[in-house]
Amino acid sequence: MTAVGSVREPPSGFAVGYAKGKGTFRVIITAVLAIMLTAATVSTGSNLAMILAAFFAVTSFYFFPLMETGRPRLGAGEYGIFIEGFGVLAWRSIANVRLTSRAIRTIVVKEIEIKLSRPMDEAVIADWRDLPYHRLLMRLPWRMPRDDTIIVDLEPFDGAPEQVVREIIRRWRYYG
Repeated sequence: MTAVGSVREPPSGFAVGYAKGKGTFRVIITAVLAIMLTAATVSTGSNLAMILAAFFAVTSFYFFPLMETGRPRLGAGEYGIFIEGFGVLAWRSIANVRLTSRAIRTIVVKEIEIKLSRPMDEAVIADWRDLPYHRLLMRLPWRMPRDDTIIVDLEPFDGAPEQVVREIIRRWRYYG
């Protein structure tokens, strides 16, 4: 409890990475299938096996970032929200932050929706969207389905989606 007239303590930085085990099954199973189908291609010369081997190898490559659990991928600090592969969004450029849900068949996916109050060029403090070519083929945690709105799928992250959004909103209210 803060006393009247006292200064609020600024919130510390907040960051989350991918949870352990979120991508292991996808990457390892698809890599094993790619290896087995490559061996079948070499031994039989089957074009179908070669196409399937390429498909599973690309799928394994796409989901590989989910295996890198030691790095922060989403967070918030005194300057704004950072999103891996996107950059840092200034607090003053954020109009709204909210938790949303969408249903994909029988699965409910929770996402954080960040609505910008300024054009993208003015909102981004540090632009990390210029990625190496090989990284462009890998999974990114964000998408922009419409202008000035960024959506981040919270499913692969370590921590409850509600807690992640609560921590980001807390910093947005303090610094924004």
